[in-house]
Amino acid sequence: MEMRMSAAPETTQPPGASRLLISREDLSRAASAGLLDAAQAQALWGFLGGRAQAGPEESRFSFGHTLYYFGGLLAIGAMSLFMTLSWDVLGPWGICILSILYGAGCWAMAETLWRRGFTIPAGLLGALAVFLVPLATWSAQHALGLWSDLPGAVSGARFSQYHQWIDARWLTLEVATLLAGALALWRMRLPFLVMPVALTLWYMSMDLSRWPAGAVDAWDLDHARHVSIVFGLAMCGAAAVLDVIRRRQGTADYAGWLYLFGAFAAWSGITLSDSGSELARLAYALVNAGLVLFGAVIGRRVFTVLGAIGVATYLGYLAFELFEDSLLFPLALTAIGLGLVAIGIWWQRHEAAIHARLRRLVRGGGATAT
Repeated sequence: MEMRMSAAPETTQPPGASRLLISREDLSRAASAGLLDAAQAQALWGFLGGRAQAGPEESRFSFGHTLYYFGGLLAIGAMSLFMTLSWDVLGPWGICILSILYGAGCWAMAETLWRRGFTIPAGLLGALAVFLVPLATWSAQHALGLWSDLPGAVSGARFSQYHQWIDARWLTLEVATLLAGALALWRMRLPFLVMPVALTLWYMSMDLSRWPAGAVDAWDLDHARHVSIVFGLAMCGAAAVLDVIRRRQGTADYAGWLYLFGAFAAWSGITLSDSGSELARLAYALVNAGLVLFGAVIGRRVFTVLGAIGVATYLGYLAFELFEDSLLFPLALTAIGLGLVAIGIWWQRHEAAIHARLRRLVRGGGATAT
């Protein structure tokens, strides 16, 4: 369906046409005729307006998009490797200056592509520019002698450790990255720019568990789990707000990356918090079963996938505990596996109807259309 933002002469479409030109006056006339109320007409216009502004590039996923993402992610990964290998040659100031120049060039290209309507490569290049901020910050800290050495802590001598180890001293890099990401989103409202922000928030949820530096026992993970759960739930809450705005105003999807990293942070923290209580384990299974349905309701498969993994984990635990050293053990595993396959087949056949029904129930419109 195609729309325009101003009134236009009526056109006659041949029978079976798949594209129509719709003006706001058309929706007003439909509301006057009783086909829909004024609020529905306004919501529909906002939804179609958001799709029209998204442009044809974002409405489909093509082989060109695959090349965009593969090339962009390859450049992001290669950047860290190249800069680390160049440390001995260029030194901290050289890496810092090179990172700034590299980031500025990526941002300039992103701006150019964005103005020309190539939103996906623009978002990838903008994200690459944001990803260079922690590298530039880390290099500047080393050059100025601001990186503190702590006994038994991560040396921080290689930037790759930023992605490998939890340490409170990384928080300075993460704060700088969040500020850069916020500025990038303020300048270019592109959904992929949320990815470095969401990833950095996930890193921060782990590094905050070691703040202040050296204050928490590195082998005590309870505090880290609690921080991860709280941070993950907060990220999912922020994503839910963005999701509501998207559904009401027809804006782009800025919530996806926050849902992904937030859900994983909270779910992993809950999964690793095993109290040894059978009641707590049952509650864990019920929470994961709820995640499966919750993901179906809001249309976010990350919750469905994580919930399914959690339920399967609990079922496996039951099988090992109840049927350990028993001839029924392989039968239990077989039954669980075949049961999951059967559920998957049933779900695939009825997924669209289940989604529609659950959304109607959540919105309070349980009555089916006639």
